[in-house]
Amino acid sequence: SMKTYLEERIEYYDKEYRAGRALISDTQFDNLEKNLKRIDPKCDYFNKKNNLILPSLPKNQIHEFLNNLLPTTKLLIQPKIDGCAIAIKYIDGKLDSAINRKGHDISRKIEEVKDVPKEIKVRSRFVVRGELFAPEERPSYSQRIASRYLRSRDYQPNPKISFCAFQIINTRTNEYDSLIYLRKLGFTIPEIFEANRTSQIETFRQDWKSGKLFANYPTEGIVVKINSRKLQLLLEKSHQINSHWQMAIKY
Repeated sequence: SMKTYLEERIEYYDKEYRAGRALISDTQFDNLEKNLKRIDPKCDYFNKKNNLILPSLPKNQIHEFLNNLLPTTKLLIQPKIDGCAIAIKYIDGKLDSAINRKGHDISRKIEEVKDVPKEIKVRSRFVVRGELFAPEERPSYSQRIASRYLRSRDYQPNPKISFCAFQIINTRTNEYDSLIYLRKLGFTIPEIFEANRTSQIETFRQDWKSGKLFANYPTEGIVVKINSRKLQLLLEKSHQINSHWQMAIKY
């Protein structure tokens, strides 16, 4: 059927794009997606796509994760903020849509959050991932306040709600440069530390546990990310058990 062929083509283009080989323009891709959405909005592609954008981070297999890397792999350390995971899509610089982890459209809610830019200086399709949270609150409360706002009928968020951006989907740049670029575009980014050796991670973990690190965030751990985009893509493509390029430590 036409639908199956269209869905297969889109999946193929999407896969190539994620691997850093864009075969068609963003506009052409968006048009194909729109056609598929019109024909079959509940098809596998959209279900999978929503899951792709907001996967939850693997937790606590940090030793296997670090053992897979060279001891000198450059890593970034960020707070694991306790809130609600959000992905926001901009098209030609304008806020187009936002989804939560389950793939539900929450665009109107996100438009009202004070530190979500309505417009950014980016011409193409741009998807950013981050966390909606309440900076002033304890971790579990932060998550509760954010999810209560997303579920409520009220479009005026609690003034304490913030959005922290921590990843550009499908970027070609290193993690650190991506974050600095997000800040230039007007997003709030998390505090970041650089580790030049995998052996330093334990110190960061201890500092977080004792309250010395990221104390000004409602955290439930720390996130360890590989900085190199090349290495990230290699891991994404490899089908090893520990093929992740970021990891949450929650203990």
